[in-house]
Amino acid sequence: MPAPTFTISQLAKEFDLTTRAIRFYEDMGLLTPERAGMQRIYSARDRARLTLTLRAKRLGLSLTEAKDILDMYDSPRDTVAQLQKFLGVLGAHRAQLEEQLAELQANLAEVREHEKKGRAALAKAQRTAKTAKTA
Repeated sequence: MPAPTFTISQLAKEFDLTTRAIRFYEDMGLLTPERAGMQRIYSARDRARLTLTLRAKRLGLSLTEAKDILDMYDSPRDTVAQLQKFLGVLGAHRAQLEEQLAELQANLAEVREHEKKGRAALAKAQRTAKTAKTA
């Protein structure tokens, strides 16, 4: 039984991507389809790499980082080196996300403080307006 293959249109439809995006991933070296004339023929391996690439993007990794991680699994299996590289990339990414989160939390605290002051100023202005109407 032959291994399953996919066209670019099939993958685009399955993953809700444009064919241009898939060709870009190919240009980045993430996918390596076979060619039959002008037609690209993607293997189950390409489909799996596309799945993992999209997962890496959702995690916020760059395409270069995703490629580095995926390429480790194409090399001879040295689990320790692969896991060290993977954990290094994830650790750096986590640190970046934690820094962004801290910045967002600081920004939120500032916005909350301005809202609090704005509400107090509004309440004071409404009281003043109400007092002026009754006088």
